Amino acid sequence: MFRQFFNKIKAGLAKTRSLFSGVAELFHLKGRVDKKFLEELEKRLYLADVGTAATSEIVSDVRQSFLDKEITGDVEVFVKNKLRALLTAPEDGIRFQQNGPTVVMIAGVNGSGKTTSIAKLVKHCQDQGKKVIVAACDTFRAAAVEQLTIWSQRLGCEIVKNQQGSDPAAVAHDACEKARSKNFDVLIVDTAGRLHTQVHLMRELEKIRRVVSKNIEGAPHEVLLVLDATSGQNAIAQAEHFKKTIACTGIILAKLDGTAKGGAIFGIKQKLGLPVKFVGVGEKPDDLEVFDPEAYVEALFAT
Repeated sequence: MFRQFFNKIKAGLAKTRSLFSGVAELFHLKGRVDKKFLEELEKRLYLADVGTAATSEIVSDVRQSFLDKEITGDVEVFVKNKLRALLTAPEDGIRFQQNGPTVVMIAGVNGSGKTTSIAKLVKHCQDQGKKVIVAACDTFRAAAVEQLTIWSQRLGCEIVKNQQGSDPAAVAHDACEKARSKNFDVLIVDTAGRLHTQVHLMRELEKIRRVVSKNIEGAPHEVLLVLDATSGQNAIAQAEHFKKTIACTGIILAKLDGTAKGGAIFGIKQKLGLPVKFVGVGEKPDDLEVFDPEAYVEALFAT
């Protein structure tokens, strides 16, 4: 699994790796870990979009452990371990329920890659032998329902939907009923792409959450927030609001292959305390990977 993820993520992180090569170069210099070295390390971590808090913590720890010592491979190993520790979470992927359908609610702003990520998640669950149904609760945009319908047909997955403008919570209710009565293993609930500042739409999210929790015990079992990796540190503000509103359990980081801002993953994890559960590294249904912190960090520094 490590090798498979590593190879895919290495290719997907090509643009981000170009920035981390600047960090890696520092560890091969001759000399000592002095004030100038630490300032340069701080600057290059910032340039790699690692974020203020994460960068400060890493530089501080390097200063404490290596000040006035020779620059060796030990410094690189130390920094890699620190980066890895920032990302490590106690669990990965989806926590599937033993009995009844596992309900996975998906949130995120329009343009974040939400619909494509849902299609990839369907394929991921199907590959594990799960029977999947999707609830098209983004009833505000006809294009969203249409796009999800096309993906569902392509993947051979059932979909519950209604007319444009209908009550999203009613669609969620119908989907829960069908998931239970037809013995589906997984129900993936799409929600309207919204800005975190749109209070009335955020309330709609809360309503959908209440409906699924009444219909299926313990639901939603996962609330995954799709973040666009190309937005870098700006994704943190979005995520903070979503986390408060619907108690997110994890993140799908989409469009990782199209950005040099993959370093933002460290700031997101540190600031929010939410695990990155999946990363999107392409457009095809197979291009969603369960996140592996160790392989991710190794891929960042790979030449």
